[in-house]
Amino acid sequence: MTTESELASRLARLEDIEAIRTLDARYCRHLDDGNWDELMALFTEDGEFDGLSNPRGKAEMRAFFAGLADGGLTSFWHFITNLEIDIDGDMATARSFLWQPCVLDGVASIAAGRYTDTLVKQDGHWLYRVKKVRFHFFGPLADGWDENLFALDSARAAAVNP
Repeated sequence: MTTESELASRLARLEDIEAIRTLDARYCRHLDDGNWDELMALFTEDGEFDGLSNPRGKAEMRAFFAGLADGGLTSFWHFITNLEIDIDGDMATARSFLWQPCVLDGVASIAAGRYTDTLVKQDGHWLYRVKKVRFHFFGPLADGWDENLFALDSARAAAVNP
């Protein structure tokens, strides 16, 4: 027989999982819309983005994300599908797929990869401590979808040095 305490624990875990999925949805929306201040509010003060570059802290991350748009990477439509969320108290790890049609210098492109996020719960809210992305594909949509054509280096070169 399940006790009331066990039910409360299960419910709290489900609420945490939903809160982390909601955090990912907000991340996508703010990134897609270029809402840099709102995007930074999803990270801890010392948070970092480990991806095409490795900015740390909100000021560096804000400049990095804004710089992608200023460098010709625009029109994001960012999709994340959570595969796995592991929660241990006020710490969590989330692993997910990333699929992102975008426009790079006027050319319809696509990026795909995986996120591995480290999250912490502060004041009752989940925040990213580290948002790590690794691209497995990045290239013009017209070239087709072959994840063996592109690697992280080509993604970095395309997005950072258009």
